[in-house]
Amino acid sequence: MTEPAEKISRKPRADAARNRQRLLDAAKQAFADKGPAASLEEIARVAGVGIGTLYRHFPTRDALVEQVYRSETTQLADAATRLGAEHPPVEALRAWLRLFVEYLAAKRIIGAALQTTAGGTTELYAASGAAMTQAIGGLIGRAVASGAIHVDIEPLELLRAIAGVANVSDENAMRLIDILIAGMLVR
Repeated sequence: MTEPAEKISRKPRADAARNRQRLLDAAKQAFADKGPAASLEEIARVAGVGIGTLYRHFPTRDALVEQVYRSETTQLADAATRLGAEHPPVEALRAWLRLFVEYLAAKRIIGAALQTTAGGTTELYAASGAAMTQAIGGLIGRAVASGAIHVDIEPLELLRAIAGVANVSDENAMRLIDILIAGMLVR
C-alpha cells in the first residue's frame, strides 16, 4: 500500500490538544513570571510533558511566544460571539470590555517576550488589532441596533479609550468601563 502524495489533514488527538493547551497555559505563566528568560524545559515540566512534546507543538521559542499571544487574541475575539449570544447587547459589550482589560494585562505580561522574537511584532499586532476591532464592532453594532446606546466614535477609538483606562488598577478600570457605557446609553 502506498502513501498518498499529500497527507490528509486531520484533527489532532484529544491528548495532543490537551498537551498543547497545557503548554500554552504554562508558557503564559512562565513569561508572566520570568519574561523572555523563561526556560522552555521549565515550561514543559510545569505542563507535565517532555521537552520533545513541546518542540513537536512549537519548534522554536518564537513559535511558542507568538502562539501564546495568538491564543489570547483568539479567546477574546471568540468571546464577543459567545457573549453576544448569552447577554443583552449592552451587557455583552460591558462584559467584553472587561475581558479586553484582562487581555491588555496579558499582552503587557508577554510583551517583553514578544519583543525578542526574530520576526518582530508588526504582523501579530496588526492581526490582533483587526480581530479586536471586528469583535467590538459587532458588539457595538448590536447595541446600537437595539436602540440601547448611541455611539459617535469608531470601534477602534473605543478600544483606544479602554486601553488608556487599563493602565490604572483593575478595579478602577472596571469602574471606568461602567462610566463609558453609561455615557453611551440612550436616555
